[in-house]
Amino acid sequence: MHGDTACWGVDVPHGQDPADGAAVDLRTFFGRATETEWAVAGRAVQLVEWGRTHKFCGRCATPTLIADNERAYTCPTCRLMSFPRLAPAVITLVTRGHGDDEEALLARGVQWQIPMYSCLAGFVEPGENLEQAVAREILEEVGIWVADVQYVASQPWPFPHSLMLGFRARYDHGDIVCDATEIMDANWYRRDALPMIPPGISIARRLIDDWLAS
Repeated sequence: MHGDTACWGVDVPHGQDPADGAAVDLRTFFGRATETEWAVAGRAVQLVEWGRTHKFCGRCATPTLIADNERAYTCPTCRLMSFPRLAPAVITLVTRGHGDDEEALLARGVQWQIPMYSCLAGFVEPGENLEQAVAREILEEVGIWVADVQYVASQPWPFPHSLMLGFRARYDHGDIVCDATEIMDANWYRRDALPMIPPGISIARRLIDDWLAS
């Protein structure tokens, strides 16, 4: 519900446009909608994707049914229940130094077509807490050890079903050594010499903007 208005997510077959060419993807819609409207659209995308990928039981392959008392698909054979998938991911701005000499660690992913640099991010692994995930991802991606990991904010990220958890961390020790399978380039940047950074749609931009304003 958006106020008193019921909102529906419709699973449209690939290649079809139910709005006669007026439909836009979520990234484009961000610049045309309010924050609440974009959140509603993102929720719809995640729920439709969940429906597309849970038509059959993951344990016994029986076609699933929609549960009548909660948001879940249930298996009529083995009773396994499948809830909307949510993949927690950590995204972190690492800084070193103080005052005017403070620098932020920004990196460019190998799959990015444009020379944009952002915070380091990765998915949380089973059995670790969020702070451990932050330290592990940064060490794996750029060979840097961090300390003083502090939570900042979170953001639903419906591409297709993540929850981004934003952090700040301080550089402890180590030299930049990029994991060539994920990171094309990484470097330390001062506030007055930043490369291209992400647009406002991403929590990465909030982390960077908060640092710039601090």
